[in-house]
Amino acid sequence: MLEVDVKIEAGDLYDYLLYHTYNGSAGILGSCFGALLVVIAVMEKKWILLAAGVVVLLYLPWTLFLKSRQQALRNSAFRKPLHYVLDEEGIRVSQDDTEEKQSWDSLVKAVSTSRSIILYTSKVNAAIFPRRDLGEKQVAFIEMISTHMSPAKVKIRQ
Repeated sequence: MLEVDVKIEAGDLYDYLLYHTYNGSAGILGSCFGALLVVIAVMEKKWILLAAGVVVLLYLPWTLFLKSRQQALRNSAFRKPLHYVLDEEGIRVSQDDTEEKQSWDSLVKAVSTSRSIILYTSKVNAAIFPRRDLGEKQVAFIEMISTHMSPAKVKIRQ
């Protein structure tokens, strides 16, 4: 059994949103389209296309940044630490009088960024574990996930 308290901040949400968006088709297509506009603009010397390409490339990160700040301020769940317990059955998360459980089999995937370890509970929802909150438990945390989830679902880099 492994226990960890996690405090989600706006930067953690931004990191998750960037990962989730840019590893999906919308983020990839948007980036390719923006880059294509910039390349065409430089080759054709059409500066309006350059401006459009830059706007396309910067729009998504900027809106995700604003969204992460708003969520961190509005969502009461992010004001207090979340208490996670990982055991043989799965993951339990609690805060105040509320507790939820999720079995290992029901988790969609586990990924990492330089800032966090992310456990997807559905295709769009996830539990975010900032590395700063894992501290010394990070290796044991990754081992617990790797032991209980299918290797095909785990994409965690140290």
